[in-house]
Amino acid sequence: MSFIKTRKKIVSTAIASSLSVMATAAIAQDGVTQAQQLETIRTKATAEQGLKVDTSANSKFVAPLLDTPKSVSVISKQLIADTQVTTLSDALRTVPGITLGAGEGGNPNGDRPFIRGYNSESSMYVDGVRNSSSQNREMFAVEQVEVTKGSASAMGGAGTSGGSINMISKVAKKGDFLEGSVAGGTDNYQRITLDGNKDFGNGIAARVAVMGHHNEKAGQDDGAEYKRAGIAPSITFGLDTPTRATLAYYYLKTDDTPDSGIPYNNPFSANADPSKDFTHWNGNGKPIDVKQGIYYGWKDRDFQKQENQAGTIKLEHDLTDELTLTNTAVYNNSKNDYLWTNPDDSKGNIYDKSNGALTGNVWARANSRIADTDTFTDQLALTGKFNTGALKHSFNLGAEYSDQETDRTQYIINGKDATGTSYACGSAVTSTGPGCVNVNNPERYGFNGTLSTQGADQYNIQSKSTSVYFLDSIEFNPQWILDLGVRWDKFETDQVMTYGALNSAVTAAKPTAKAGDKLKLNSDSDFFNYQAGLTFKPRENGSVYISYATSANPVGVDGGDGSEGIGAPGRNTSEEQARAMNNLKPEEVKTYELGTKWDVLNDRLNLTAAIFRTEKENTRATDADNFTRNIGETRVDGIELGANGNITDKWAVSAGYTYLDSELVDDGPKETNEGNQVQNVAKNSATLWTTYQVLPQLNLGVGAVAMDKVYGNAANTKFVPGYVRYDAMARYNVNKNVDLQLNVNNLSDKRYFTKAYASHYATEAEGRSAVLSVNFKY
Repeated sequence: MSFIKTRKKIVSTAIASSLSVMATAAIAQDGVTQAQQLETIRTKATAEQGLKVDTSANSKFVAPLLDTPKSVSVISKQLIADTQVTTLSDALRTVPGITLGAGEGGNPNGDRPFIRGYNSESSMYVDGVRNSSSQNREMFAVEQVEVTKGSASAMGGAGTSGGSINMISKVAKKGDFLEGSVAGGTDNYQRITLDGNKDFGNGIAARVAVMGHHNEKAGQDDGAEYKRAGIAPSITFGLDTPTRATLAYYYLKTDDTPDSGIPYNNPFSANADPSKDFTHWNGNGKPIDVKQGIYYGWKDRDFQKQENQAGTIKLEHDLTDELTLTNTAVYNNSKNDYLWTNPDDSKGNIYDKSNGALTGNVWARANSRIADTDTFTDQLALTGKFNTGALKHSFNLGAEYSDQETDRTQYIINGKDATGTSYACGSAVTSTGPGCVNVNNPERYGFNGTLSTQGADQYNIQSKSTSVYFLDSIEFNPQWILDLGVRWDKFETDQVMTYGALNSAVTAAKPTAKAGDKLKLNSDSDFFNYQAGLTFKPRENGSVYISYATSANPVGVDGGDGSEGIGAPGRNTSEEQARAMNNLKPEEVKTYELGTKWDVLNDRLNLTAAIFRTEKENTRATDADNFTRNIGETRVDGIELGANGNITDKWAVSAGYTYLDSELVDDGPKETNEGNQVQNVAKNSATLWTTYQVLPQLNLGVGAVAMDKVYGNAANTKFVPGYVRYDAMARYNVNKNVDLQLNVNNLSDKRYFTKAYASHYATEAEGRSAVLSVNFKY
């Protein structure tokens, strides 16, 4: 990789930037005017904070959440423990207004959340550093998760159209403790976690979190299976001193058999191919009515193997009591290697054409991806507080640099093709190749065929970004606060595509292409983003705010490892079209929001409410000549309500409701979908988790998640129905160090779907499951 060639330069830059933290100290000690003594901003989460979180662990939030004119949902450490969620996708179900998107081949199979209706796959962060490669994230090393809603590029940079997700890591801190959990449950559930922290004195502490996990998909017989293991050690020097250093490492390895989903009840080709006989077809757009837990995958062939590791060096120096200089350097490597079988309805044969009965076959289509991503990021920030006359400022001034490089390709089956299109759908699946399986009783075979990358197209994508930003919270007096932010980003993506042997003569748009030919594409843009908010505090425990924020979504924001990549010509795209696409301007997004936040019941419970509008203009859409241009527009209007904290000393609650009225305003010249609901948006969604301390030793909890139907495509012809899911928890304290906890998820064994893919399939959720864990803390 060319990334390796520039490693020395990158590392030198990181070292120089990090050493500047130390070098600046002597200059700043005498030159900074002392402001009024105020609490220094820190970037670590508050311990033992319950369901209510008052301060973000992200230093880019320069004021307490009560005084921040933006909607922020925090999945606290306590909520993670209560619900026993193990993956980020599971944790996000506790936040209303978030739906999950599905993956396939070119659109990678991994975490793909939509916040307020906008794809946030590339707006994922760990401790404020972008972490956007395709992966399925674990919770064993996560302290809490912070979801920022609404346009946020002034804080997070490119992307962040509907918001961002920031995971706060478990790192070394003061004090000694050892905690963990051993759990077992239905569906061969097995999990063990351990989290230990040792304070050595003299300002040095070390911490390590480890995890091992295995389970089968609840409600599915001999289908999906999930196995993973991870470790996250860290060491901190200089605790309680002006100069602090933290070194951390994170490693997660997974070996899964992924779920393949269920076809929709309207064949993909029903509209695309009018020559087919659909006289008796009565599809309604929902997933087909087959038995719960059906598995269309090819278990002896399907797999998803991921490996993610990150090394972090964070240096902090207090220039004064009010100013802190911080440098964070992160190197991340992410591997995503999978092949899984998708029940593809594009052949239109799941129904018997003679009588419309659901007795036909479905194509066992292969989807694969092999991606290897290296990312280096360096952030330098000056945070603190100062006064200008009567005005009190809390600020973050920073610069960021990122270099991400991805190599990716896909598997070729039996030396023929990547999906199995060379096999007629009339043929059955055999032990060596794809074909069709019965829609009600998919056959199971061993796999004796071959998998190879020889002959596949190869991609190398490198994305670089450089940015500077300034965020400032200005307090005029105890009643009025002005929040301002500005950020400039320069974003560049380069892609080299090397044609494989199987994509030469058959490439209709480029018939002269030969194996080994290269096509180079480039997208280069720079842009400003802003945020402004005015907060009025009628009382110390309450605020009313109005805000405006923008985002920019450039071509290639995913760095080649997501669904928003730079275009490339293939069988249906000409070179000219691809080059035109990559000359596009960034999509432009803006959010208007009016809201209020109140700490009530002696500050034990936080109540929030907001109304908002998000508009996405300059949206990439297909023109009449099949060229992609900035001609589309979408809009989402919404209302959001939330309650987090304690109603009484014994009664805790985390609840939220979101209403999203989405519209595809402009679909380009085709105008076929204008006025439709935006895909991957639920009009109504609500979450509830509440616990009650029934006895000193016994705590009971119940929860519910409700969501309206979600469309998978812009035509609104494919969707997953709405649902309500119920969960329960009981925790018994054996003594002050040990407790027993029982979690029962999906109490009613409700059949529902978590993801709606745009074309072929929907992802079925897990059925009822129970997990008993022994938790300990010393």
